[in-house]
Amino acid sequence: MRVGVVGTGYLGRLHVRILTEIPEADVIGFVETDDAIAAEVANALKLKRFDSVAELAREIDCAVVATPTTTHFDVARQLLEAGVDVLVEKPITPTVDDARRLIEIANANSRILQVGHVERYNPAIIAVAPLLSNVLYVEAERLGIFVGRSLDIDVLLDLMIHDLNLVLSFLGQKVVDVRAVGVAVMTEKVDITNVRLEFENGAVANLTASRVSQDRVRKIRFFGREAYISVDTKEQEVKGYRLVGKAVQPIEVTVTKQEPLRAELEAFLSCVRTRTRPLVSGEDGLAAVELAIRVAGAIDESLRRFAWIPQSTL
Repeated sequence: MRVGVVGTGYLGRLHVRILTEIPEADVIGFVETDDAIAAEVANALKLKRFDSVAELAREIDCAVVATPTTTHFDVARQLLEAGVDVLVEKPITPTVDDARRLIEIANANSRILQVGHVERYNPAIIAVAPLLSNVLYVEAERLGIFVGRSLDIDVLLDLMIHDLNLVLSFLGQKVVDVRAVGVAVMTEKVDITNVRLEFENGAVANLTASRVSQDRVRKIRFFGREAYISVDTKEQEVKGYRLVGKAVQPIEVTVTKQEPLRAELEAFLSCVRTRTRPLVSGEDGLAAVELAIRVAGAIDESLRRFAWIPQSTL
């Protein structure tokens, strides 16, 4: 399949590198607005730089969109309307309206639209997915070191969006209550947040995300009536325990380690070839953005509620 990439910053270059290693993919070229970055990619991987999305679209079957989030809608729209299947990095768009419009455009043009929630393709998550039934409580930590990327969005759309997608996917329940706090530290947007979600069946998720931490942590824990499963997606390790009578027994979970981004790209190419719905569809991306915006509203409400308290008392 003829593949192109739009946007070759940090994440886009990872996409390009992996695609060149997949035999099924014929990487035709890329679009990049930064001349220095474009020259580096072209020289390192011997790929053609295209001057515009429209020019690239005429030469390819499918594309990866790894541009800044604020440009996702415009770039993906051009590709979909040109008859190109699209994998757009998370979040699908920064607004609900644009996400819905993008889904409508993909459907109208019979195109595949996959969203890059890469954790869904993490081998550790894939391994535990069949075990995640009757989950009552979820606890997630997603901490990152400040790197100065994705500053056009807050930590909700940058990092926590992964865990919002995971809990929506595995709990399969409507969110009935959202409580959240958040603060800006290094930027003018929220950099650290803690969120409590309550679901229609009574399940609860407690999520923490930070992009200004000293360590990089990617952990999520699932608690059910009969089992507890802990997943470290960074290390691709799983620990699980099951209650059998009054005895606690370990759950054996085999994880076949693989680069998650490679698994995601291979899945995308498979969907393009077979014309099947992606594991993370446009609708899944939309649901995550809708919930992220609800969380942002809850953070704003908490800030208003405590705005009257003198700073010296906090």
